[in-house]
Amino acid sequence: MTTLPSDRHPPQTKGEIAGFLDQLKSRQPAPPAFGRGRLIFALDATASREPTWDQACHIQGEMFDATAALGGLDLQLVYYRGFNECKASRWLTSAADLHRIMRHVSCVGGETQIERVLNHVIRETGKCRVSALIFVGDSMEEKADRLCRLAGDLAALGAPIFLLHEGFDPDAAAVFRQMATLSRGAYLAFDLASIDRLKELLGAIAVYATGNHAALAAYGAKKGGAVLRLTAQLKK
Repeated sequence: MTTLPSDRHPPQTKGEIAGFLDQLKSRQPAPPAFGRGRLIFALDATASREPTWDQACHIQGEMFDATAALGGLDLQLVYYRGFNECKASRWLTSAADLHRIMRHVSCVGGETQIERVLNHVIRETGKCRVSALIFVGDSMEEKADRLCRLAGDLAALGAPIFLLHEGFDPDAAAVFRQMATLSRGAYLAFDLASIDRLKELLGAIAVYATGNHAALAAYGAKKGGAVLRLTAQLKK
């Protein structure tokens, strides 16, 4: 892992998004409330994802905004692209820092390197606990059993994977779902038509990683609209 310098899938229904958030409740015990969350945000930056890369740059601020009142968020960006290029940023504390890095990254053709991402998260959480991994990608070209084994290792470390799958690749979807289950995380597919919903989900996952179910419900009440409808079911 190198360190950085200092579609066509049908739009998701409200029920599917609600089901995704329901997994936040059922898959993983809630983390302690009101402390800085540590979240790794991993992105596939191969050529196929170029159309949505700019969108990702604009929506990532939701994660920081949503967690500000809970104590804040420490976030590390990880991305892979090209031939054997997989990079991790320093730990970031603001949307401006993350955006500054992301806007200097362009997508380059290459194969997926999800295994390297998972190994990196395992090493990082060995140093200081990582609350969760968010992975955004559209394909999987690696050995499924190895990815699933590492997903299980992350579950043992208390670092669930939230897989946000762009597009309609059924083979990738099957493996991503397995990885989410084994890590005690969650899976959701999205496309450009549901990009606003993706923004809300990033915020919701960040709140969950930083606070707890009550914090997630409070975030929904403050945010209103779709987030309020989707998180109302989490009230105990």
